[in-house]
Amino acid sequence: MRSKLHSYLGFAKKSGNLATGYNTCVFAMKKGKVKLLIVAEDISENTGKKIEKEAKKYQVDCRVYGKSEELSQMAGTEGRSIFGITDQNFAEVISKEIDKDG
Repeated sequence: MRSKLHSYLGFAKKSGNLATGYNTCVFAMKKGKVKLLIVAEDISENTGKKIEKEAKKYQVDCRVYGKSEELSQMAGTEGRSIFGITDQNFAEVISKEIDKDG
């Protein structure tokens, strides 16, 4: 399961359809670009509440999944806990994989 998700996140990054980090994702949500928000399970409670509130405000589908270190590695970055998928097709396949795995 993880390998498919790993591939999809990598493809999203390579194709420029991945926003990483709190501020970048909030900015992209304001512009209406984010289709799916992935938040790491080990994010701080306060930050988690803030980002989920922003996601609701901009009507963005949000999933809490995985550890930040693991997700960062999948996305080819370091120290990130919040990931925004900006392509509808990637958002659909990634959310299906997360739902299957969860």
